Amino acid sequence: MRTAQLLWGTVRGESVFPQLEQLLPRVSKPVQYVGGELNATLKSWDEATVRWALMYPDAYEVGLPNQGVMILYEVLNEQPDVLAERTYAIWPDLEALMRENGVPQFTVDGHRPVGDFDLLGVSFATELGYTNLLSALDLAGIPLHAEDRGDDHPVVVAGGHAAFNPEPISRFIDAAVLGDGEEAVLEITEVTRTWKNEGKPGGRDELLLRLAETGGVYVPKFYDVTYADDGRIAEVRPNRDRVPPRVVKRTTMDLDAWPYPKKPLVPLAESVHERMSVEIFRGCTRGCRFCQAGMITRPVRERSIEGIGAMVHSGLDASGFEEVGLLSLSSADHSEIAEITKGLADRYEGTNTGLSLPSTRVDAFNIDLANELSRNGRRSGLTFAPEGGSERIRKVINKMVSEEDLIRTVSAAYAAGWRQVKLYFMCGLPTETDDDVLQIAEMAKNVIRAGREASGRKDIRCTISIGGFVPKPHTPFQWAAQCDPETVDSRLRKLRQAINADRGLGRNIGMRYHDGQPSLVEGLLSRGDRRVGAVIEQVWRDGGRFDGWSEHFSYERWMSAGAEALAPFGVDVAWFTTRERDEDEVLPWDHLDSGLAKDWLWDDWQDALDEQEQDDCRWTPCFDCGVCPSMGTDIEVGPTGRTLIPITPVGSSL
Repeated sequence: MRTAQLLWGTVRGESVFPQLEQLLPRVSKPVQYVGGELNATLKSWDEATVRWALMYPDAYEVGLPNQGVMILYEVLNEQPDVLAERTYAIWPDLEALMRENGVPQFTVDGHRPVGDFDLLGVSFATELGYTNLLSALDLAGIPLHAEDRGDDHPVVVAGGHAAFNPEPISRFIDAAVLGDGEEAVLEITEVTRTWKNEGKPGGRDELLLRLAETGGVYVPKFYDVTYADDGRIAEVRPNRDRVPPRVVKRTTMDLDAWPYPKKPLVPLAESVHERMSVEIFRGCTRGCRFCQAGMITRPVRERSIEGIGAMVHSGLDASGFEEVGLLSLSSADHSEIAEITKGLADRYEGTNTGLSLPSTRVDAFNIDLANELSRNGRRSGLTFAPEGGSERIRKVINKMVSEEDLIRTVSAAYAAGWRQVKLYFMCGLPTETDDDVLQIAEMAKNVIRAGREASGRKDIRCTISIGGFVPKPHTPFQWAAQCDPETVDSRLRKLRQAINADRGLGRNIGMRYHDGQPSLVEGLLSRGDRRVGAVIEQVWRDGGRFDGWSEHFSYERWMSAGAEALAPFGVDVAWFTTRERDEDEVLPWDHLDSGLAKDWLWDDWQDALDEQEQDDCRWTPCFDCGVCPSMGTDIEVGPTGRTLIPITPVGSSL
């Protein structure tokens, strides 16, 4: 018996910390397991009607700053009869000790066994976290397969961007939520509360049916999948009368009504982002064809300038952070970004409070914006994402920025005193050739030349960071053949050689990249169907954990498991990855509605092959992608013409 919890006590909700504490001196970074962070919440177990365990399936240092989990944690704990606690993936050193000593998967808030909760909500930002879910389920004493769970086991609910195709993990989860979670978790809570108050009529099946009936919760067991002789999906059909044929994504429209997190969690251990973050808008209509996040989060919904200012003020007061991240998929596209950054910089003049944006589009950047961002904080490097090295490939992916735009922008930055620029690219894009990738080297060299000329200095730097392209569901590239790892790695080697060929420029260019092997595995998981679940389970049983970490990832383990687990179905890893789909193929996620019309996505895929660009529908007529009419939503952007409420600059009172 692998399961640890069976060796634990019988009092539900009892803390396991006395047993855990004895193990912590024997593991690395024990502080990540102790909880008690500033702004954490610990509520009475007995006073709660509905109890959630919220999991980010990665290490504490990655999971704690996650905005999605932090928001749901606060939203749920504001409900008087609801309890929500957090759990993260356990590193292998502690996992081994927990199994040896019978300590189950626990929450970091109350150190309660995860198996005692009503619901386990798992937020997937990447498919490479799937094996960590299996570790957590097994450690918690929750049967791996949903069909084996009883009324006393938690309902396992998947969410996040990587849950828009939950079919590969359908055997391990009970349900999935597509889209925004704020209102969805409250609706799930209400259904669960009612079911429990009524005495749990019909058991677990009835609860899942009630969730499925809402139309916004996908319960895989209520859908049957049949396959054609050639291995493709023939049909996906509900097997219960009360279940809708399609499940639709959730969209939270008025972001000002959801100003979360109000009190950000402050990590005890080192984390990947130590800042107070505000999501300034949600959604993106730039139309980058590779970008799943931009497609599935449509339409654009801006948070107001007053709402942003209030969140920053309360969040800094509650946390003590010295950096504010203004987050979104393309933050400089907020219609009032200049007013926001100036207003916040004015407020925090004379303090150590700095502002930051994620990577910025070249055509949305200006020096005034950059100066406001760095006025009160450290002047860091600037990050831009051309994504493709050649103009041709940028047309294919609909990244409408020219090299002239980039050179003009970075020249202005270097002239204004910046010394470091980072550029993001992808390798393995549809229709890509070696020449498309080698042009990245020429672009980087031109950046250095322009920077030296603009600044009059030789000590400037340009770092290029390259990731492997992975076709994603609900994008125009969902039909594309993925590039094989050997081709990706060959192009990256040629690129490095091209950079190093000119030592006078090459020594000022750094290159960071991910090889093609993890990308292929991610591609298998992102576009897989239910048959891929057998691969995930086999990898986990063979020791797979933390597949997003290079030191734990094993390509050989995945390929071996793929060959073994998929052979009985007559398909293989290549069938799911490097094979191009045709227009009529039933895709594993076709019954899961992101709002995007499939025929619009197909037309955009054809435009990509023809190297045709498409404008941003925020500023041009509607392109009929389907989101707004099908979801009953609309684009919500300013400018409002309003400004931040004037207050005494914080620094003046110090």
